[in-house]
Amino acid sequence: MGIRTGAQYIASLADDRALYIAGQRVRDVTRYAPLAGILGSVGEHYDSFHDPALQADYTFASPKDGKPVSNSFLAARTVDEVQQRVRGEAARKEATYGLMGRLPDFMNAFVTDAAVIAPHVLGHKDKAFADNAIRYWEYCRDEDICLTHTLADPKRDYSKDMSAQRTLRAVRETDAGIVVSGARMLSTLAAVSNELWVGPFMPRRPGEEEYALCFAVPVATPGLKFLGRESYARGGNRYDRPLAERFDEGDALAVFDNVLVPWERVFIYRDLVAYNMMAPSFPGYLLLQANLRGRAKLRFMTGLACKMADVLGRSELPHYQQLLGEFLALNEIADGLVEASASEVVVNAQEEFAKQADPNFVLEDVARETASLFASPNRGMVGISMLRFFLPEVNTKVNELIRLMGSSSLVMTVTEADFANPDTAADLETYMSGAGASARERVQVMKLAWDAVAGEFGGRQEIYEIFFAGDPFLSRQLHFHTPRRAQYQSQVDRLLRESDAG
Repeated sequence: MGIRTGAQYIASLADDRALYIAGQRVRDVTRYAPLAGILGSVGEHYDSFHDPALQADYTFASPKDGKPVSNSFLAARTVDEVQQRVRGEAARKEATYGLMGRLPDFMNAFVTDAAVIAPHVLGHKDKAFADNAIRYWEYCRDEDICLTHTLADPKRDYSKDMSAQRTLRAVRETDAGIVVSGARMLSTLAAVSNELWVGPFMPRRPGEEEYALCFAVPVATPGLKFLGRESYARGGNRYDRPLAERFDEGDALAVFDNVLVPWERVFIYRDLVAYNMMAPSFPGYLLLQANLRGRAKLRFMTGLACKMADVLGRSELPHYQQLLGEFLALNEIADGLVEASASEVVVNAQEEFAKQADPNFVLEDVARETASLFASPNRGMVGISMLRFFLPEVNTKVNELIRLMGSSSLVMTVTEADFANPDTAADLETYMSGAGASARERVQVMKLAWDAVAGEFGGRQEIYEIFFAGDPFLSRQLHFHTPRRAQYQSQVDRLLRESDAG
């Protein structure tokens, strides 16, 4: 099939999925007003692949039939191939201002990472699981499937062990497949996706084999139910809610009630080593995609702060020039981190492809040395560090700058309807115009800023960025246990020995 159009994508969502939002079952997601904005945005994403001016950067020829497919599925291993991914994914993130964490590129990169490491990780005990993952990647690539995922365990009580959390587990197996029950979260974009990937997020311990699962099923699968949060889109105009009405991807709790997963769609089953080593073995297509998305958002938010300074007359004030200058510099650092992340992907991919052909590679030996999720001690960790530390911190800082920049102007905003009313339009122009900006333009900029950092959409975005790569406290703890600590401390020990000898 190759690349789909937006219309084909939307038509594919006409199924019998069990989606509940605001206490009601959504019978047809393509006609549910609060989802119209995100459907339009994802549809535009699919349509962009058919633009002749973009195809060279957006696609590559499928190895199966030569048809153009998204280069977010490219199993790149050379500098040129990785840079092709960077060009396409960077442009697609810029098109959505970095505000969609689950643009289809995200899971496309995820399943590509999984396919590359499938032979020596997923199939380290049973080749069938590796074959399943590779076939699934090919299916998603060639049919241009829109995927979401569900990774996190819902925690009912953080003080108790896994058995108390009611998370997803295998309850039995049959000739046809495994039967699973329980729940997972946070299924962003589930309402408008075709498929759901269930994969590793937090490592499993001995005794938790029934929770060590990785598989994929259609969103419309018997026994699978999605409990979605209330949509931040209201089906209104984009002047008043410029971001929520376009980019609210939605989040959902995925509930499995004795769901049968066919064997051919199972990638990990009760295998702690494969489960815990899947993410640390990834070449890093997923990390690179996420970092490109984070960079695109930082650029947009920096631009928004600069625009606010202009319309509020703060651009000429040295204090605000200093604050904005810092963020312009941070964008330069982000560019360097992205390039370093891309270089890591080349090295990692070549290593993982070599392991596929190495008869002496033993996954269990590597597993004993692995210290952290999405990172291994013998690898560079720029990509994961950018995602875990740099991006959440700069996102929080730029949000705070926008709040300080806007001050009361963020709160005192009217609606588009007020500018259309002759009884109020003149007063608004008199009292709410800005520095070189009409009242309508100034209010529009402030409403954009409110939507970005203070409204429902913006509040969710800030929390989402902080936890995008996992619990920030756990992330710091994981890095503490990597060999870097001993390497750096050894320099101090060497100096102390030299001092004693002198």
